[in-house]
Amino acid sequence: MLDTAKISEYKIKKIITHFCLDITADRTAYLLGINRNTINHWYKIFRLAVYAWQMKECKKIFGEAEVDESYFGAKRKRGYRGKLKRGRGTQKQPAFGLFKRNGRVYTEIIPNCTKAVLQGIIKGKVDPSMVIYSDKWRGYDGLVDVGYDKHFRVNHGDNEFSKGNGVHINGIENFWSFTKRRLTKFNGVKKNFELHLKESEWRYDKDPKVLEKELWIILKGHSKL
Repeated sequence: MLDTAKISEYKIKKIITHFCLDITADRTAYLLGINRNTINHWYKIFRLAVYAWQMKECKKIFGEAEVDESYFGAKRKRGYRGKLKRGRGTQKQPAFGLFKRNGRVYTEIIPNCTKAVLQGIIKGKVDPSMVIYSDKWRGYDGLVDVGYDKHFRVNHGDNEFSKGNGVHINGIENFWSFTKRRLTKFNGVKKNFELHLKESEWRYDKDPKVLEKELWIILKGHSKL
């Protein structure tokens, strides 16, 4: 598709630069003097390619990892008066995140934060030999019983955020904060949320110049282009 594009390679390079700087489509259209629909078209291509790349790159994880969940979307269901716990009473979309220390982030949209869901993902992605850090959410109860005997936890309910000796989940929590700040530019992203979540994985803690080089590699290797 890059070879058969109706706009010049020079303009595509400019669009890629703006995308990697995380400039919104409407702002990019204004700055480059290119039709907004054209920018939307290319941004969608980039996001689909990044999504496919991220999915392909995530394999079994070894080493040390932090796990956590977060919620995205509307704040509260109208008429709900009960005590709020883990998104209960909200219309938020839950997502699971796994941060490999000194490495990449893996995220997945999930139906809920039950033990069955969370531990099902962990068993599929995390080698039992690795060290896992989590909070005290009951969804992580019993990981030792299924082979993860190096499981360490912090109790956020008691305002405990680190036990020292590396026992914390600051890395994955920083990723969630980064992602939510990003998504405010897109008004929370009601459409294509999964694409934006994977894009945040890819962007996290990388310089725009590094992103630009990676995106060219991704685009040239993406089978649909």
